[in-house]
Amino acid sequence: MLTTLFTKLEDYYPEMVEIRRYLHQHPELSFQEVNTANFIASYYEKLGVEVQRGVGGNGVVAKIQGNYPGKTIALRADFDALPIQDEKDVSYKSTVPGVMHACGHDGHTASLLVLAKVLHELKDELHGTYIMIHQHAEEYAPGGAASMIEAGCLEGVDVIFGTHLWASEPTGKIQYRTGPIMAAADRFVITVQGKGGHGAQPHKTKDSIVVGAQLVSNLQQIVSRRVSPVESAVVTVGSFVADNAFNVIADKAKLIGTVRTFNEDLRDFIADEIERIVKGTCIASDCSYSYEYIKGYPAVVNHKEETEYLVQLANDMEDIKVVEEAELQMGGEDFAYYLQHVKGTFFFTGAKPVGVEIAYPHHHPKFDIDEQALLVAAKTLLSAAINYK
Repeated sequence: MLTTLFTKLEDYYPEMVEIRRYLHQHPELSFQEVNTANFIASYYEKLGVEVQRGVGGNGVVAKIQGNYPGKTIALRADFDALPIQDEKDVSYKSTVPGVMHACGHDGHTASLLVLAKVLHELKDELHGTYIMIHQHAEEYAPGGAASMIEAGCLEGVDVIFGTHLWASEPTGKIQYRTGPIMAAADRFVITVQGKGGHGAQPHKTKDSIVVGAQLVSNLQQIVSRRVSPVESAVVTVGSFVADNAFNVIADKAKLIGTVRTFNEDLRDFIADEIERIVKGTCIASDCSYSYEYIKGYPAVVNHKEETEYLVQLANDMEDIKVVEEAELQMGGEDFAYYLQHVKGTFFFTGAKPVGVEIAYPHHHPKFDIDEQALLVAAKTLLSAAINYK
Protein backbone atom coordinates (compact mmCIF):
# COMPACT_ATOMS: atom_id res chain seq x y z
CA MET A 1 0.00 0.00 0.00
CA LEU A 2 2.72 2.47 1.00
CA THR A 3 4.67 1.64 -2.16
CA THR A 4 1.63 2.57 -4.26
CA LEU A 5 1.25 5.85 -2.38
CA PHE A 6 4.93 6.69 -2.82
CA THR A 7 4.71 5.93 -6.54
CA LYS A 8 1.79 8.30 -6.89
CA LEU A 9 3.70 11.01 -5.02
CA GLU A 10 6.58 10.57 -7.42
CA ASP A 11 4.21 10.79 -10.38
CA TYR A 12 2.77 14.03 -9.02
CA TYR A 13 6.15 15.54 -8.12
CA PRO A 14 6.06 17.98 -11.09
CA GLU A 15 2.73 19.28 -9.78
CA MET A 16 4.27 19.68 -6.34
CA VAL A 17 7.04 21.84 -7.82
CA GLU A 18 4.54 23.83 -9.89
CA ILE A 19 2.46 24.63 -6.80
CA ARG A 20 5.52 25.60 -4.80
CA ARG A 21 6.74 27.96 -7.50
CA TYR A 22 3.31 29.54 -7.95
CA LEU A 23 3.10 30.23 -4.22
CA HIS A 24 6.68 31.53 -4.23
CA GLN A 25 5.72 34.04 -6.92
CA HIS A 26 2.59 35.15 -5.04
CA PRO A 27 3.51 35.43 -1.35
CA GLU A 28 1.33 37.03 1.32
CA LEU A 29 2.27 38.28 4.77
CA SER A 30 0.99 36.86 8.05
CA PHE A 31 -2.71 37.55 8.65
CA GLN A 32 -3.04 38.82 5.07
CA GLU A 33 -3.02 35.43 3.25
CA VAL A 34 -6.45 35.74 1.63
CA ASN A 35 -5.46 34.65 -1.88
CA THR A 36 -3.21 31.85 -0.62
CA ALA A 37 -5.97 30.46 1.58
CA ASN A 38 -8.38 30.62 -1.34
CA PHE A 39 -5.87 28.78 -3.56
CA ILE A 40 -5.54 25.99 -0.99
CA ALA A 41 -9.28 25.63 -0.36
CA SER A 42 -10.04 25.68 -4.09
CA TYR A 43 -7.51 22.90 -4.67
CA TYR A 44 -9.39 20.66 -2.25
CA GLU A 45 -12.77 21.62 -3.62
CA LYS A 46 -11.67 20.64 -7.13
CA LEU A 47 -10.57 17.27 -5.78
CA GLY A 48 -13.91 16.80 -4.05
CA VAL A 49 -12.35 16.79 -0.58
CA GLU A 50 -14.28 18.12 2.42
CA VAL A 51 -12.73 21.46 3.34
CA GLN A 52 -13.34 24.32 5.78
CA ARG A 53 -12.33 27.89 5.03
CA GLY A 54 -11.69 30.67 7.53
CA VAL A 55 -10.65 28.41 10.40
CA GLY A 56 -9.39 30.67 13.16
CA GLY A 57 -8.74 33.42 10.62
CA ASN A 58 -7.25 32.50 7.26
CA GLY A 59 -6.70 28.85 8.17
CA VAL A 60 -7.90 25.99 5.97
CA VAL A 61 -8.67 22.47 7.18
CA ALA A 62 -9.36 19.50 4.90
CA LYS A 63 -10.62 16.07 5.94
CA ILE A 64 -10.11 12.75 4.16
CA GLN A 65 -12.04 9.82 5.52
CA GLY A 66 -10.64 6.34 4.98
CA ASN A 67 -12.93 3.42 4.20
CA TYR A 68 -11.96 1.55 7.36
CA PRO A 69 -11.93 2.58 11.03
CA GLY A 70 -8.73 3.83 12.58
CA LYS A 71 -6.95 6.73 14.25
CA THR A 72 -7.38 10.38 13.34
CA ILE A 73 -4.06 11.80 12.17
CA ALA A 74 -3.40 15.49 11.58
CA LEU A 75 -0.67 16.84 9.31
CA ARG A 76 0.18 20.54 9.36
CA ALA A 77 1.75 22.98 6.90
CA ASP A 78 2.05 26.76 7.26
CA PHE A 79 1.68 29.17 4.32
CA ASP A 80 2.57 32.76 5.24
CA ALA A 81 5.53 34.71 3.85
CA LEU A 82 7.93 37.35 5.20
CA PRO A 83 8.47 41.12 4.66
CA ILE A 84 11.72 40.58 2.72
CA GLN A 85 12.65 41.58 -0.83
CA ASP A 86 13.37 38.53 -2.98
CA GLU A 87 16.89 38.92 -4.42
CA LYS A 88 17.17 35.56 -6.19
CA ASP A 89 17.66 35.43 -9.95
CA VAL A 90 15.19 32.63 -10.70
CA SER A 91 12.12 32.21 -12.91
CA TYR A 92 9.86 31.82 -9.86
CA LYS A 93 11.07 34.96 -8.06
CA SER A 94 8.46 36.75 -5.97
CA THR A 95 6.29 39.18 -7.93
CA VAL A 96 5.28 41.07 -4.79
CA PRO A 97 7.68 43.90 -3.85
CA GLY A 98 9.09 43.49 -0.35
CA VAL A 99 7.45 40.12 0.29
CA MET A 100 8.86 36.63 -0.23
CA HIS A 101 8.75 33.05 0.97
CA ALA A 102 12.08 33.06 2.78
CA CYS A 103 11.38 30.15 5.11
CA GLY A 104 10.03 27.30 2.98
CA HIS A 105 6.34 27.63 3.78
CA ASP A 106 5.52 27.50 0.08
CA GLY A 107 7.20 24.09 -0.01
CA HIS A 108 5.38 22.90 3.11
CA THR A 109 2.06 23.76 1.47
CA ALA A 110 2.88 22.15 -1.87
CA SER A 111 3.97 18.92 -0.17
CA LEU A 112 0.82 18.66 1.93
CA LEU A 113 -1.56 19.46 -0.94
CA VAL A 114 -0.17 16.75 -3.19
CA LEU A 115 0.08 14.31 -0.27
CA ALA A 116 -3.63 14.92 0.37
CA LYS A 117 -4.41 14.35 -3.29
CA VAL A 118 -2.80 10.92 -3.12
CA LEU A 119 -4.64 10.03 0.09
CA HIS A 120 -7.93 11.08 -1.45
CA GLU A 121 -7.39 8.96 -4.54
CA LEU A 122 -6.77 5.87 -2.42
CA LYS A 123 -9.15 6.64 0.45
CA ASP A 124 -11.18 3.46 -0.15
CA GLU A 125 -8.15 1.44 0.90
CA LEU A 126 -7.25 3.54 3.94
CA HIS A 127 -7.87 3.12 7.65
CA GLY A 128 -8.68 6.13 9.78
CA THR A 129 -9.20 9.83 9.19
CA TYR A 130 -6.67 12.34 7.90
CA ILE A 131 -6.84 16.03 8.81
CA MET A 132 -4.83 18.47 6.72
CA ILE A 133 -4.17 21.65 8.71
CA HIS A 134 -3.07 24.53 6.50
CA GLN A 135 -2.08 27.21 8.95
CA HIS A 136 -1.81 30.92 8.38
CA ALA A 137 0.47 33.35 10.24
CA GLU A 138 3.23 31.20 11.68
CA GLU A 139 5.80 33.95 11.28
CA TYR A 140 4.24 36.59 13.49
CA ALA A 141 2.92 36.15 17.03
CA PRO A 142 0.23 35.52 18.17
CA GLY A 143 0.37 33.23 15.13
CA GLY A 144 -2.34 31.12 13.57
CA ALA A 145 -2.03 27.84 15.48
CA ALA A 146 -3.72 28.99 18.69
CA SER A 147 -6.76 30.46 16.92
CA MET A 148 -7.13 27.40 14.68
CA ILE A 149 -7.05 25.13 17.72
CA GLU A 150 -9.65 27.33 19.40
CA ALA A 151 -11.77 26.99 16.24
CA GLY A 152 -11.66 23.20 16.57
CA CYS A 153 -9.01 22.00 14.11
CA LEU A 154 -7.78 19.37 16.60
CA GLU A 155 -11.16 17.99 17.62
CA GLY A 156 -10.99 14.19 17.59
CA VAL A 157 -7.31 14.19 16.54
CA ASP A 158 -5.16 11.43 18.06
CA VAL A 159 -1.76 12.55 16.81
CA ILE A 160 -0.15 15.32 14.77
CA PHE A 161 2.99 15.42 12.64
CA GLY A 162 4.73 18.39 11.08
CA THR A 163 8.02 19.17 9.39
CA HIS A 164 10.10 22.17 8.46
CA LEU A 165 12.22 22.22 5.32
CA TRP A 166 15.73 22.91 6.61
CA ALA A 167 17.98 24.57 4.04
CA SER A 168 21.14 24.22 6.12
CA GLU A 169 21.05 20.42 5.80
CA PRO A 170 21.28 18.29 2.63
CA THR A 171 18.27 16.68 1.01
CA GLY A 172 17.85 13.14 2.28
CA LYS A 173 18.53 14.03 5.92
CA ILE A 174 15.89 13.97 8.66
CA GLN A 175 16.61 15.59 12.01
CA TYR A 176 14.54 14.80 15.08
CA ARG A 177 14.64 15.42 18.80
CA THR A 178 12.68 14.06 21.76
CA GLY A 179 11.51 16.74 24.18
CA PRO A 180 12.34 20.40 23.46
CA ILE A 181 13.55 21.06 19.92
CA MET A 182 12.73 24.76 19.34
CA ALA A 183 12.70 27.59 21.85
CA ALA A 184 10.03 29.80 23.34
CA ALA A 185 10.24 33.10 21.45
CA ASP A 186 9.41 36.26 23.40
CA ARG A 187 9.76 39.99 22.79
CA PHE A 188 10.46 42.94 25.09
CA VAL A 189 10.15 46.70 24.64
CA ILE A 190 12.00 49.16 26.88
CA THR A 191 11.56 52.93 26.68
CA VAL A 192 13.99 55.11 28.62
CA GLN A 193 12.66 58.58 29.34
CA GLY A 194 15.37 61.11 30.11
CA LYS A 195 15.66 64.84 29.57
CA GLY A 196 16.84 66.16 26.22
CA GLY A 197 18.98 69.17 25.55
CA HIS A 198 21.85 70.68 23.64
CA GLY A 199 24.72 68.37 22.79
CA ALA A 200 27.17 70.97 24.10
CA GLN A 201 25.46 71.10 27.52
CA PRO A 202 25.18 67.48 28.68
CA HIS A 203 25.21 68.51 32.35
CA LYS A 204 21.73 69.97 31.87
CA THR A 205 20.29 66.74 30.44
CA LYS A 206 19.53 63.14 31.33
CA ASP A 207 21.00 61.31 28.37
CA SER A 208 18.69 58.48 27.33
CA ILE A 209 21.24 57.17 24.80
CA VAL A 210 23.91 56.68 27.46
CA VAL A 211 21.37 54.89 29.66
CA GLY A 212 20.21 52.76 26.74
CA ALA A 213 23.81 51.80 25.96
CA GLN A 214 24.32 50.80 29.58
CA LEU A 215 21.21 48.65 29.37
CA VAL A 216 22.46 46.83 26.28
CA SER A 217 25.60 45.94 28.22
CA ASN A 218 23.89 45.21 31.54
CA LEU A 219 21.32 42.88 30.01
CA GLN A 220 24.11 40.60 28.81
CA GLN A 221 24.81 39.73 32.44
CA ILE A 222 21.51 37.85 32.68
CA VAL A 223 22.66 34.89 30.59
CA SER A 224 26.36 35.08 31.50
CA ARG A 225 25.92 35.57 35.25
CA ARG A 226 22.34 34.82 36.29
CA VAL A 227 21.50 31.70 34.26
CA SER A 228 23.05 28.31 34.99
CA PRO A 229 25.66 27.32 32.37
CA VAL A 230 23.78 24.04 31.79
CA GLU A 231 20.65 25.92 30.73
CA SER A 232 20.13 27.48 27.29
CA ALA A 233 18.94 31.06 26.93
CA VAL A 234 19.35 34.09 24.69
CA VAL A 235 18.73 37.78 25.45
CA THR A 236 19.21 39.96 22.37
CA VAL A 237 18.60 43.68 21.85
CA GLY A 238 17.74 43.90 18.16
CA SER A 239 16.64 47.52 17.87
CA PHE A 240 17.93 50.71 19.56
CA VAL A 241 16.27 53.93 18.40
CA ALA A 242 16.93 57.45 19.69
CA ASP A 243 16.60 59.55 16.57
CA ASN A 244 17.85 63.12 16.84
CA ALA A 245 20.01 65.76 15.24
CA PHE A 246 23.77 65.33 15.65
CA ASN A 247 23.98 68.07 18.24
CA VAL A 248 20.95 67.13 20.34
CA ILE A 249 20.91 64.82 23.36
CA ALA A 250 17.88 62.56 23.03
CA ASP A 251 15.26 62.65 25.72
CA LYS A 252 13.95 59.19 24.80
CA ALA A 253 15.49 55.88 23.70
CA LYS A 254 13.58 52.74 22.71
CA LEU A 255 15.08 49.26 22.87
CA ILE A 256 13.36 46.20 21.42
CA GLY A 257 14.67 42.67 21.76
CA THR A 258 13.98 38.99 22.07
CA VAL A 259 14.35 36.28 24.71
CA ARG A 260 14.69 32.58 23.81
CA THR A 261 14.36 29.79 26.39
CA PHE A 262 13.27 26.16 26.74
CA ASN A 263 12.35 26.18 30.43
CA GLU A 264 9.16 27.95 31.56
CA ASP A 265 10.55 28.88 34.97
CA LEU A 266 13.66 30.33 33.35
CA ARG A 267 11.44 32.18 30.88
CA ASP A 268 9.63 33.95 33.74
CA PHE A 269 12.88 34.56 35.64
CA ILE A 270 14.48 36.35 32.69
CA ALA A 271 11.40 38.52 32.17
CA ASP A 272 11.67 39.65 35.81
CA GLU A 273 15.45 40.09 35.61
CA ILE A 274 15.18 42.40 32.62
CA GLU A 275 12.86 44.72 34.52
CA ARG A 276 15.07 44.61 37.62
CA ILE A 277 18.08 45.68 35.56
CA VAL A 278 16.12 48.35 33.69
CA LYS A 279 14.78 49.76 36.95
CA GLY A 280 18.19 49.83 38.63
CA THR A 281 19.98 51.36 35.65
CA CYS A 282 17.35 54.08 35.24
CA ILE A 283 17.29 54.90 38.95
CA ALA A 284 21.07 55.34 38.89
CA SER A 285 20.70 57.83 36.02
CA ASP A 286 17.60 59.58 37.36
CA CYS A 287 15.51 58.51 34.35
CA SER A 288 12.08 56.94 34.15
CA TYR A 289 11.16 53.97 31.99
CA SER A 290 8.40 51.77 30.62
CA TYR A 291 8.79 48.04 30.11
CA GLU A 292 6.67 45.54 28.26
CA TYR A 293 7.34 41.80 27.99
CA ILE A 294 5.33 40.01 25.33
CA LYS A 295 5.28 36.24 25.51
CA GLY A 296 5.35 34.67 22.07
CA TYR A 297 5.26 31.00 21.19
CA PRO A 298 6.14 28.44 23.88
CA ALA A 299 8.92 25.93 23.29
CA VAL A 300 8.23 23.11 20.83
CA VAL A 301 8.31 19.94 22.94
CA ASN A 302 8.09 16.65 21.05
CA HIS A 303 6.49 13.55 22.54
CA LYS A 304 8.82 10.62 23.12
CA GLU A 305 6.83 7.72 21.63
CA GLU A 306 5.80 9.62 18.51
CA THR A 307 9.37 10.83 17.92
CA GLU A 308 10.79 7.32 18.28
CA TYR A 309 8.07 6.07 15.92
CA LEU A 310 9.05 8.66 13.31
CA VAL A 311 12.75 7.79 13.62
CA GLN A 312 12.02 4.12 13.03
CA LEU A 313 10.01 4.90 9.90
CA ALA A 314 12.59 7.32 8.56
CA ASN A 315 15.38 4.77 8.97
CA ASP A 316 13.45 2.35 6.74
CA MET A 317 12.88 4.83 3.88
CA GLU A 318 15.06 4.66 0.76
CA ASP A 319 14.85 8.42 0.12
CA ILE A 320 16.32 9.18 3.55
CA LYS A 321 20.08 8.72 3.82
CA VAL A 322 20.72 10.19 7.26
CA VAL A 323 18.54 10.23 10.37
CA GLU A 324 20.13 12.15 13.23
CA GLU A 325 19.29 13.95 16.43
CA ALA A 326 18.91 17.68 15.90
CA GLU A 327 20.65 20.32 17.94
CA LEU A 328 18.42 22.54 20.04
CA GLN A 329 17.19 25.40 17.87
CA MET A 330 16.66 28.88 19.31
CA GLY A 331 14.16 29.70 16.58
CA GLY A 332 10.48 29.67 17.53
CA GLU A 333 7.51 27.80 16.01
CA ASP A 334 3.85 27.87 16.96
CA PHE A 335 3.58 24.15 16.20
CA ALA A 336 4.25 24.15 19.94
CA TYR A 337 0.57 24.80 20.61
CA TYR A 338 -0.57 21.67 18.77
CA LEU A 339 1.79 19.55 20.85
CA GLN A 340 0.32 21.00 24.04
CA HIS A 341 -3.06 19.53 23.04
CA VAL A 342 -2.29 16.22 21.32
CA LYS A 343 0.59 13.78 20.96
CA GLY A 344 2.97 14.26 18.06
CA THR A 345 6.36 15.32 16.81
CA PHE A 346 7.94 18.06 14.70
CA PHE A 347 11.07 17.36 12.65
CA PHE A 348 13.39 18.93 10.10
CA THR A 349 13.70 17.79 6.48
CA GLY A 350 16.99 18.65 4.80
CA ALA A 351 16.56 20.94 1.78
CA LYS A 352 19.96 22.47 1.00
CA PRO A 353 20.12 23.66 -2.65
CA VAL A 354 22.26 21.43 -4.83
CA GLY A 355 25.80 22.59 -5.58
CA VAL A 356 26.26 24.99 -2.69
CA GLU A 357 28.60 24.49 0.24
CA ILE A 358 26.78 26.86 2.58
CA ALA A 359 23.15 27.68 1.86
CA TYR A 360 21.62 31.09 2.41
CA PRO A 361 19.91 30.92 5.82
CA HIS A 362 16.21 31.08 6.47
CA HIS A 363 14.83 34.66 6.36
CA HIS A 364 17.55 35.73 3.92
CA PRO A 365 16.71 37.65 0.69
CA LYS A 366 18.34 34.89 -1.38
CA PHE A 367 16.88 31.95 0.53
CA ASP A 368 15.98 28.94 -1.60
CA ILE A 369 15.56 25.18 -1.28
CA ASP A 370 16.22 21.98 -3.18
CA GLU A 371 12.74 21.14 -4.47
CA GLN A 372 13.51 17.42 -4.31
CA ALA A 373 13.11 17.88 -0.54
CA LEU A 374 9.38 18.46 -1.09
CA LEU A 375 9.05 14.82 -2.11
CA VAL A 376 11.10 13.61 0.86
CA ALA A 377 8.94 15.65 3.25
CA ALA A 378 5.72 14.36 1.66
CA LYS A 379 6.84 10.73 1.81
CA THR A 380 7.94 11.02 5.43
CA LEU A 381 4.69 12.64 6.55
CA LEU A 382 2.67 10.17 4.50
CA SER A 383 4.50 7.20 6.01
CA ALA A 384 3.95 8.58 9.52
CA ALA A 385 0.24 9.06 8.86
CA ILE A 386 -0.46 5.74 7.16
CA ASN A 387 1.42 3.55 9.62
CA TYR A 388 0.15 5.13 12.84
CA LYS A 389 -1.94 2.68 14.86
